[in-house]
Amino acid sequence: MKNIKDYNLDELQEELINLGEKKFRAEQIFKWLYVEKVKTFDEMTNLSLELREKLKENYNMCNYNIIKKQESSDGTKKYLFDVLDGNAIETVLMQYHHGKTVCVSSQIGCKMGCKFCASTGIKFIRSLTAGEIVEQILAVEQDINDKISNIVFMGIGEPLDNYDNVIKAIKILNNQKGLNIGTRHISVSTSGIVPRIYDLANENIQCTLSISLHATTDEKRSSMMPINNRYNIEELMKACKDYIKITNKRISFEYALAKDNNDNLDDAKRLVKLLKGMLCHVNLIPINKIENGKFSKSTNENILKFRDFLNENGIVATIRRELGSDIDAACGQLRRKNLNE
Repeated sequence: MKNIKDYNLDELQEELINLGEKKFRAEQIFKWLYVEKVKTFDEMTNLSLELREKLKENYNMCNYNIIKKQESSDGTKKYLFDVLDGNAIETVLMQYHHGKTVCVSSQIGCKMGCKFCASTGIKFIRSLTAGEIVEQILAVEQDINDKISNIVFMGIGEPLDNYDNVIKAIKILNNQKGLNIGTRHISVSTSGIVPRIYDLANENIQCTLSISLHATTDEKRSSMMPINNRYNIEELMKACKDYIKITNKRISFEYALAKDNNDNLDDAKRLVKLLKGMLCHVNLIPINKIENGKFSKSTNENILKFRDFLNENGIVATIRRELGSDIDAACGQLRRKNLNE
């Protein structure tokens, strides 16, 4: 059965016409799904009983069940959702002074194999549909009875490896007749799939692009991120510069600091050289230690020195606030733990 949340408003109008209904009914359904956030077709009380029966016969509503929920002392909540086919995904709610941010997954598992990520080693199953991505935000909003203001595609999976569904989900989330989350409040992270960076540049949507860089030499980056063997740093930097030129938007570079690996002054100097003159921001991440992982968190002293060197040399850099450190904070940890139980 088809997931009704997989359709954008235009597609939903076509579906309703195919069911012999007026297309304005699609807007009513859209409102019920994303404004009223109902969980059954029967709750759509301004639709005829006949239409509600047609909807039940042809579509499901993909309402996630919470398998586990962990709550941190800092307000972070980590969810393990049942995606209704025997698989599970992680979604994280983070509390900031500017609002509530949800970190969504885009795939069940990940193909990228980054050595510092807890998702590595968990079998890739499939990509999520647009509706399955959107449902993560709805499920969190329903659980906390509050509105989400920001979304980051930084959960399990490589968003640009599930490009079409991620773009479609963004457009559904952004629709003013639905959740109405501004694209400037949506950030998409990638490990560096260069052709898709160009595709994203030409989409003309105002979301923020975050590049998982994490190293300043091909040798080091390839040892951390196998994607670098396909698209090296030179190719990635060219794509980023072209992206900025096309969109006139700032890129955020993610840089996870690993002890005795990529956190010394030489790395900082090379990073300045790589990014000099670019419209960008560096987000320094104190790396999460994962079970059987090769990398461990850099020292606080090195993290501060690294940040200060970048700032002193004209590269705006901040240290990401550590959230959920008293729960399974690293991406993939909760799902990994659940699989092992």
